[in-house]
Amino acid sequence: MTHEEFYLARAAEARADADAALLDNVRERCLRSEAAWNVMAERAGKTERMRAKAASDKAAALAR
Repeated sequence: MTHEEFYLARAAEARADADAALLDNVRERCLRSEAAWNVMAERAGKTERMRAKAASDKAAALAR
């Protein structure tokens, strides 16, 4: 499981908690949590793609 997948799973849990919440303040807290997890997932995905590109570029440079 990648970091991105982990964060997306936590976001889904937060969304489920928000949907099940009976109190408005709990629902809002869960939705804020979901948003934060989604931001972290986006950053993790971007970092993973940048690392993969750097590794690919490095391998291409060494092959020359």
